[in-house]
Amino acid sequence: MVETKIKVDYLARVEGEGNLYIKVIDGKVERLEVGIFEAPRFFEALLIGRRFHEAPDITARICGICPVAYIFSSCRAMEKLFNIKIPEEIEVLRKILYYAEWIQSHALHVFFLHAPDFLKVDSIMEIAKIHPEITRKALKLKAWGNRIIEIIGGRSVHPISCRIGGFYRIIKREELKEIYEKKEEMQNLAKELLEWIMTLNIPKMERDFENVSLRNDENEYPLIGGRVISNKGLNVVEEEFEKFIEEFQTPYSTALRYKIKGRGPYLTGPLARYNNNYDRIRGEVKETVEKQGYQAPLRNTFQSIIARAAEIYHATLEIGRLIDNYVEPQKPYIEVEVKSGTAYGITEAPRGILYHAYEVNEEGIIEKANIISPTAQNLAYIEKDLLELIPELLKMNYNDARLLAEQTIRNYDPCISCSTHFLKLKIERKP
Repeated sequence: MVETKIKVDYLARVEGEGNLYIKVIDGKVERLEVGIFEAPRFFEALLIGRRFHEAPDITARICGICPVAYIFSSCRAMEKLFNIKIPEEIEVLRKILYYAEWIQSHALHVFFLHAPDFLKVDSIMEIAKIHPEITRKALKLKAWGNRIIEIIGGRSVHPISCRIGGFYRIIKREELKEIYEKKEEMQNLAKELLEWIMTLNIPKMERDFENVSLRNDENEYPLIGGRVISNKGLNVVEEEFEKFIEEFQTPYSTALRYKIKGRGPYLTGPLARYNNNYDRIRGEVKETVEKQGYQAPLRNTFQSIIARAAEIYHATLEIGRLIDNYVEPQKPYIEVEVKSGTAYGITEAPRGILYHAYEVNEEGIIEKANIISPTAQNLAYIEKDLLELIPELLKMNYNDARLLAEQTIRNYDPCISCSTHFLKLKIERKP
């Protein structure tokens, strides 16, 4: 009997606490577990009994990396329920804020958490020694994203200016001057960094995964709202999303998992967005990636780092365009007329589609809430990806196999803290 074990007690360079255990006997996989042992935080339960307008600020605390995504998924759900039509001026400002979050989140992952894998080093500190200029430019780009969030949102982590119906105050065009003056520099940096990322030694493989993302009717790369689509035929409105997915639980994880009913695990995030909406990404981005042969579809999850870097470049270009088009609104928000019903909203968080659903009574009190994070949706596919990688891992020495398995998980930029919301508890009592 030949037994092979790969064990990682604490996954490094991810947000949150997780582990990995693989056991193979005579070439047959006996156990493969991406364990999530971070305590569940019960955010859905915290929302019950609170007023509808508290949901954006409460859910923003789920994550310090992507609070804007939680704010706008929550806002979108409530605004649809209350029939609020958001003026274009406010939509433009929201998109600038959302793209800024993409920039700071993607830059953190691409350069600080993921790039070390491809360069066979342990951390950004070692990259800084090898590529000091790349590191400085990455820091500068991330800082710009954070600064935009601070200017529009009031602070760079957990913004305080956003509310259902718009913003708490009018954001003056003059306030965006600092952002606008640096846009060309940041666009050049983003392009240069994308070109550098495409020179990395990326493991070769090909997968037939189902890409799930939003796609909107505005002929724009998806951000806030739209239909949920996939490359295998899924095409539904936000309200129907839960009807087409199935949630399940594993004994070694404090996060739920998801699959498409009748098909299995799916992929959401930058790679899925890139593949499903490549026709809507900026032309400058297409020109850059196509020179190196990285146009969509990308069928290698190790190439997710390229999709993220491409989205950073796209975001810098779009922020410039959006500021050009920004007109100060006459009032900062639209008033709400409360009614009872179920609210549904989906936006594209940096890591993928983020689903919010709320049941609200006639007094505006939340009676039920459900939040499905991108990482929870990706967990099942991460394990599927690892399963298909087993033959390759068995050919390697232990250390190399362990590092490649960890890198496979980091391809998804898992935000474990986001995924641990609640557990379904089943109690069986014997007489």
